[in-house]
Amino acid sequence: MENIFLLIIILISLLAIGDLIVGVSNDAVNFLSSAIGSRAISFKRIMIYASLGIIVGAIFSSGMMEVARKGIFNPSEFFFDEIIFIFLAVMLTDILLLDFFNTLGLPTSTTVSIVFELLGAAVAMSVIKLWELGQDLSFLHTFINTEKSLEIILGILLSVGVAFTAGALIQWVARLFLGFKIKNGQKWVNALFGGISLAALFYFIFIKGIKGSTFAGISYDALGGQTIPDFIQDNNLIVLGISTIFWGIISYLLQYLGRLNIYKLIIGVGTFALALAFAGNDLVNFIGVPIAAFQSFQLWISSGVSASEFSMVDMSGQVPTPVIFLIIAGLIMVATLWISAKAKRVVKTSIDLSNQHQVDERFKSNILAVGLVTSFNSANKLLVRLFPPKLKLWMTERFHPVELPLVNGLRPAFDQIRASINLVVAALLISWATTLKLPLSTTYVTFMVAMGTSLSDRAWQKGSAIYRVSGVLNVIGGWFITAFCAFSFSALILVLLHFGKLFSVITITIIVVLLIIRSHGHFLRKRH
Repeated sequence: MENIFLLIIILISLLAIGDLIVGVSNDAVNFLSSAIGSRAISFKRIMIYASLGIIVGAIFSSGMMEVARKGIFNPSEFFFDEIIFIFLAVMLTDILLLDFFNTLGLPTSTTVSIVFELLGAAVAMSVIKLWELGQDLSFLHTFINTEKSLEIILGILLSVGVAFTAGALIQWVARLFLGFKIKNGQKWVNALFGGISLAALFYFIFIKGIKGSTFAGISYDALGGQTIPDFIQDNNLIVLGISTIFWGIISYLLQYLGRLNIYKLIIGVGTFALALAFAGNDLVNFIGVPIAAFQSFQLWISSGVSASEFSMVDMSGQVPTPVIFLIIAGLIMVATLWISAKAKRVVKTSIDLSNQHQVDERFKSNILAVGLVTSFNSANKLLVRLFPPKLKLWMTERFHPVELPLVNGLRPAFDQIRASINLVVAALLISWATTLKLPLSTTYVTFMVAMGTSLSDRAWQKGSAIYRVSGVLNVIGGWFITAFCAFSFSALILVLLHFGKLFSVITITIIVVLLIIRSHGHFLRKRH
């Protein structure tokens, strides 16, 4: 019987590599779309900044791995032979689901998929255990970490509306003061924007970097016996205020002495920051389950107890993640980032939906999109009537777009100001949620911020508004479909694995591999 569990561990390890590849293809949109869309810096530099961010984030992500072990279910309630099938069901479902969305070119949330896959498989196994014990479903809460699961789900749903609203409002205010022209003569305005933006980004980098590192739990006498995250959380305004003044002065000096375009610096730092967040926060979505499975296998092997009798209570405590696993995962993600064609297609979807110019619209209109656009237009007309004529004229001039110059023969999708705000607002929201210990999806936040800034920038004009809104609704609808499919498929696969054992393991694995090969072949044919 031990052979089947060794086979499962090997299979999960191979699936982890595949999951890293399809995961990066999906989540590359989080940190690449703003820099690529603005064409502020070369593609090679964008990829270098993103690669460095991924490596740093991967190394500091060990503290996040416990989400896969005990964030959704209570491992102490399961035996080894049960929990290993939960992990296998999750991995088989995840790689299949993410590859499907990547083939369609739609960004989806790896956080949502892994949460609902773990939830689906754990609920299915719990129901089986209750049925075998002759107990009813009222005991289900003993197996599932319902409080944490609900917190994650509600945080994800809330982040959609908050990110869109914040992106729209901040972009509107920034455009009102900055306009569409970056004026070198107004160095103090650019320096103020640079100070706020860089302070937010470095605060974000520090918060995300320190959270998952080994330094997060150490208390320092210099900080009054507090840990670094606790000190920052208790002194948020002071830290941000001093940082803003410091980076504002640096921004002014860089412009005055070095004639540096501060917006390019913000975009470069922002790309690094969100790539770091992706690896630090979302790496658990790809290798958290495989690492938990491997650690469970080690505990069971060393125990000498039967798999059906070995309780996984030890997985409820702190289990350190080997750094070598994190480094290997980071290198695989970087390699995928450079070579994945599907990653480029997912990025293109996000850029097209926020493009300042007319593009070939991918999405068809629908009744809901027409209704929303009509309602927004009516509300806008009523609101405009409240402003004096001179103010309306001034505001119209501030929001009148200028034609962006060609970069290497191609026109940027949007300007450097909007790209900077996309990165800064997304970083601020994620770091704010991190300090409050609120879970959210980086995909949802970055995508909805980009859509909000697009709306404020009037990128959705009369001719394209319906199609752009339809596209956004399609992506959001895909997120809810992800949750439903992840839960259902993972639960179904778990049931098949539990009762079919080795036969089901081999059969389902072959089916998943064939489906992915078929999907990849279809994608290649569509490209050509």
